[in-house]
Amino acid sequence: MERQDRTSTAPLSRARALAVAAVTLGALALPGGAIAASPSPSPQDDQLTTARERAQLLRAGQTSAAATTSRLGLGAAERLVVADVVVDDDGRRHVRYDRTYDGLRVLGGDLVVHQTRTGAVASVDRAAGRPIRLASTRAAVSEDRADGVARVAAERLGVNPRGVDSERVVLAARSKTVKPRLAWESVVGGQREDGTPSRLHVLTDASSGKTLASWDEIHTGSGHGNYNGWVPLNTVQVTAPVVTGPNGGEEQGSLFELRDTTRGQNTVLDRQHSYYGSGVVVTDTDDVWGDGDVASPQTSAADVAYGLATTWDYYRIVLGRNGIKDDGVGLNAYVHVGSGYRNAYWDGASGILAFGDGAANAHPLTALDVVGHEYSHGLTASTSRLQYYGESGGLNEATSDILGTAVEFAAYNGNDPGDYRVGELIDINGDGTPLRYQDQPSRDGISPDSWYDGIGGLDVHYSSGPANHFFYLLAEGSTPKEIGGILHESPTERNIVVQGIGREDAVRIWYRALTTYFTSTTDYPAARDATLRAAADLFGPESPQHHSVDRAWRAVGVNPGLSGTLPENPDYENADPMDIPDGGEAVESTIEVSGRAGNASDELKVGVAVTHTYRGDLVIDLVAPDGTTFRLKRSNGMDSADDVRRTYSVDASSIPADGTWRLRVQDMFPWDTGRLDRWSLTF
Repeated sequence: MERQDRTSTAPLSRARALAVAAVTLGALALPGGAIAASPSPSPQDDQLTTARERAQLLRAGQTSAAATTSRLGLGAAERLVVADVVVDDDGRRHVRYDRTYDGLRVLGGDLVVHQTRTGAVASVDRAAGRPIRLASTRAAVSEDRADGVARVAAERLGVNPRGVDSERVVLAARSKTVKPRLAWESVVGGQREDGTPSRLHVLTDASSGKTLASWDEIHTGSGHGNYNGWVPLNTVQVTAPVVTGPNGGEEQGSLFELRDTTRGQNTVLDRQHSYYGSGVVVTDTDDVWGDGDVASPQTSAADVAYGLATTWDYYRIVLGRNGIKDDGVGLNAYVHVGSGYRNAYWDGASGILAFGDGAANAHPLTALDVVGHEYSHGLTASTSRLQYYGESGGLNEATSDILGTAVEFAAYNGNDPGDYRVGELIDINGDGTPLRYQDQPSRDGISPDSWYDGIGGLDVHYSSGPANHFFYLLAEGSTPKEIGGILHESPTERNIVVQGIGREDAVRIWYRALTTYFTSTTDYPAARDATLRAAADLFGPESPQHHSVDRAWRAVGVNPGLSGTLPENPDYENADPMDIPDGGEAVESTIEVSGRAGNASDELKVGVAVTHTYRGDLVIDLVAPDGTTFRLKRSNGMDSADDVRRTYSVDASSIPADGTWRLRVQDMFPWDTGRLDRWSLTF
C-alpha cells in the first residue's frame, strides 16, 4: 500500500508558489542526527505541462515537420524530427527539431523554429547555418578504421575501452566558410582510471581519417554529502515480508521504499559498491532514514532523496517545469557507487544519476548543490543538448552550476546556506576551498573570469568560468558583498559596473534562453544574443533586466559584435594574403586610417580571416597606432579545428582613430601551416 500525502493544496499563483517554496524546500530543524521522513506538499500548478499535453505537442510538431522542411528551403535529402516544443503564455510556439540527411543523423543540424500564434514561422535559430550538400554519403574511411581511431583516442584520454559502436553521420558546419562533411561517430564504452563509466564519442573524418572532436557522454562532478540535517522525505510503504514476532509467531512487518510518489517516482537505489548493475531500492522498516553518520548506508541515500525533491520543487515552482523532460516522470539515482569512488555523474543514455562514497568510502558525494548540478545535466540533455566540448560544453557545465546554486539558495537549509561557491563544503581539494567560484572563477587557478578566443580548448569544467561569472554579476551585481557569511568579490573587464537584478530573474532568463534559443552548438557570442532575447521576452527590450544582461556580458568580455562571422561592410580592409611562417616569427599586416576625427570606438570591430590547419597554434594581436596591443586570440594546444573566421570587439575609445593599425599573427608551434587571408576594421 502506498503512503499518501497528508497535505493538499489548491493550485498556486506564481506569487504564492514562491512564498510556499521556502516551506516546501526548507530544512525541518529537529534535534538529533536522524532524517525524519515526512511527505512534503505537492502543489499542482495549472501551468505545468502534463505528460499527455507534452505528447500532443510533440505529435503536432512532427505533423508539421514536412511543411516546415519545405518552408525553410531544406534540401530534398533532409528531414526534420521534432525533439521538443515550448509554448508561451500568449500562444507562440518554439519547436525544436533534429535533422537527418539521406537517412543519416546530422550532428549540429538541430534548429528551433519560432512560430506566431497562427503557426507562421517568425524566425529560426540554427545550430549550423550552411546548407547541407554532399557529393556522396559513402565513406572512404572504413568502419573498422574509425573503430581503431576511436580506441586510440580513448586510450590517450585514460579510458579503458571495452567496445566500440560506429555509425556514419553528417557533421554540419556553423560557418559559411567550412563545408559540411561525412564523418564516423564512434561511441567507445569503457571505464576511466577512477572507476567512472565512460561513453566516449569520437568523430572521425570519413574522407581523411582525421579525428575531428571527442567528448564523454558521462558528465561528471564532485561533492561531499551529509550536510542537510533533518529534512522531510516522501516515501512509499509497501507490503513487507512475513517476519518472526517476539513470541515466535509470524507477523507482517513494515517496509518503506525511498521512492517519491509526489515527484514522478524519483527513486534512490543502492549499487552496494559496484560500478555497474541495477542496484536495489533503498528500504527501511521504521521510515526514519539514516543517522547523520556516513557509516549508515541510509544517510547518503537520504541526502540524495532530499536533493532530488528539492531540485524537482525548484523546477516546478520557480521555472514551471514538471521534471527533467517536463513530462512529470522522475528518475533513478544510485548511491554507494564503486569503492572509494570520488565522483558523481549524470548518465545521459540511461537517464540516471550516480554518486560515489569518496575516499575510503567515508565522504559520500551527495551534497545538495552536487545533486542539483547533476540533475540539471538532464535538463540540458532534454532541451538544447549543448554539445559537451568546446564553448558549448562550458555553457553546459555552467548551466548545471547555475541551477545547482539556485537550488541550494532555494532550500533555505541552515546546514548548507546558499552562496556562489560550487561544492564549497566538500573540501575535495583538502584545503577548504570550493571547486569553483562563480563570483571570480579564476580563484581556482584555472578557470578564466572572461571570454577569450580559444577558451573552448579548455576542459568544460573550466571554460564554464565566463558564464558562471556572468550569472553571478547578473544576479548580484559587481559590488563586493557578503552572502551566506562569505565575502563575494567580482572584478570585471574594464571595471564595468553591473547592477544585479536578483537571482530568480537571472535564473529565469538563463532558463528561457536554454530552452527556447540555445542550440547544440551555441557558443559565448550566441549565448549573449540568446539571453538578451530571453530578457526582452520576459521583461521587455527596454527593461533594467535587459540592460543588466548586456552589461554583465560586457563585464566578462563577450561584447556586442563578437561573432563567428566576418563583417559584411567593414570601414577598412586589407585583403592582401600573407603566409604565416610555421612555428616562426610573427607577421604583421597594416591598415592606414586617415581623415577620421576623434578616437576609435569602445566597440571597435576587428574581422579576421585566417586559413590554418590547426588554429590552436595561433596568437593574434591588434596593435593600435600608439602601440597599445589588444590580444584577440591566445594559442591553445587543445583547439585542433581549422581556420579562424571571427569578428572581435575591443575598447579602443582612448586611442585616436587616425594612424597605422597592425594585425600581428604568429604561429607558435611547428607542423601546421596557414595564411592570413584578410582582416578589417569597423569603427
